[in-house]
Amino acid sequence: MKYFIIITLVLIAQTTKAQETDLEMVLSTVNKHDIQDHIYFLASDEMRGRALGTPEIDVAADYIATTLKEYGAQPLNGLSGYFQEVPFSNVSPASKVELSFNQTSADQIAVLEAANIDYSNTVLYLNYGSVEDFEGADVKGKLVVVKGGSEGASDLRSAFFVGRNKRQLAHTNGAVGLIEIINTDDQSWGFLRNFTSTDKISLVGPNDDQTFVHVWARQQDQELMELVQEQVTAELTIEGVQNTNFKGKNVVAMIPGSDPKLKDEFVIYSAHYDHVGVAKNAGGADSIYNGARDNAVGVVTVLSAAKNLGKYPTQRSALFILFTAEEKGLLGSEYYVSNPAVPLNRMVFCFNSDNGGYNDTSLATIIGLNRTTANKDIVKAVEASGLKAIDDPAPEQNLFDRSDNVHFAAAGIPAPTYGLGFTAFDAEIAKYYHQVTDNPDNLDYDYLLKFFRSYVLSARYIANNPQKPFWSEGDKYYEAGLLLYQGN
Repeated sequence: MKYFIIITLVLIAQTTKAQETDLEMVLSTVNKHDIQDHIYFLASDEMRGRALGTPEIDVAADYIATTLKEYGAQPLNGLSGYFQEVPFSNVSPASKVELSFNQTSADQIAVLEAANIDYSNTVLYLNYGSVEDFEGADVKGKLVVVKGGSEGASDLRSAFFVGRNKRQLAHTNGAVGLIEIINTDDQSWGFLRNFTSTDKISLVGPNDDQTFVHVWARQQDQELMELVQEQVTAELTIEGVQNTNFKGKNVVAMIPGSDPKLKDEFVIYSAHYDHVGVAKNAGGADSIYNGARDNAVGVVTVLSAAKNLGKYPTQRSALFILFTAEEKGLLGSEYYVSNPAVPLNRMVFCFNSDNGGYNDTSLATIIGLNRTTANKDIVKAVEASGLKAIDDPAPEQNLFDRSDNVHFAAAGIPAPTYGLGFTAFDAEIAKYYHQVTDNPDNLDYDYLLKFFRSYVLSARYIANNPQKPFWSEGDKYYEAGLLLYQGN
């Protein structure tokens, strides 16, 4: 028994020493000077808000790539140096949209997928446009008309969600377009019209058809719905749509792990580096959305990890991904997950960092903290850095599925989002979130020093833990994880 106690005490001492060593490594590389330099550069007025498709976002990408190279991160095979090119399409709003059924005009129209079209022919009504509704229907070359939403869920958000599936079904089966009849209130319709009246940016796939149209017509009375359910002829004219393809960049780099076996497993460190650009017709003196909190802070979180791991590699390998086009609908991360530089089943964890702001400098708020088994490592690291880790304080906002991490989660990879400390979406958050006030000179850098150190220390604990992180049992992505890693 005496020898057992001695051995146990020795093991405890060794473990404690290892933890202290990780902390010392973090303290030696993460400093306020670097943090300020990076954030002031990325969120400077000269960067013009890092909007997709601008020269300034390319400067930001070059800066990030150069910094990763300086820190010892390596480019990956199959990419263009440190860049993964991402193909985008910019579609302008139509100058003319007219829709009628049997010469009865539908006056309130919103175009979700725009293309020039001049259609005059019969349409096919398919109820709610479900998979069952499309079965056996000959829609080739026709316009398909359906009800918006689904049975029992016709609100705007539900209609948006299921509308994607309907659009895919209509396109796959050869239809030229989809018209949804939506019944909604004035405020929601006004939001929709504003959303569809600006340029729309989307990913371009190798087989994308940029001639397909998707239109919502507002149901103002029962007559319209009754009309389209009959054998009806429709006339749809859309003119003035201009489609321009262009390239964006994800920045990608890696640092090999130190363990002969665990180096085949990767931990992803990710953040988006784009923001929303410059305000049009700004009334005040400041028109630049600098995006210091959102998301220069997130980028520098990842760069801090790269500097540390470049000097002190962890047992698992590190993959650094800085995404473009998050502000346009998580497009950069969507493209990466569909075109990964390393097989997804070798990615054991995605440690995303995204921010809107903070209202409590004693916290680090991790969206999805308790949804993965890495939670203990994160809590321990945050406490060691002088902060407290909390999980999502606003689950009703569904924040977990609103950042780049969600595409990795849907593929099965455990993927929380590490964020600045907030307890609610209050006036302090609204003061800076997507506002021209989100500048580098009003950040608390003493707090950020603790925050960055807590992220990097968490990274070290997770990447050195012999136990592979996974979803907490019962999580909605748990089964996807089992499927991804089967046989690993």
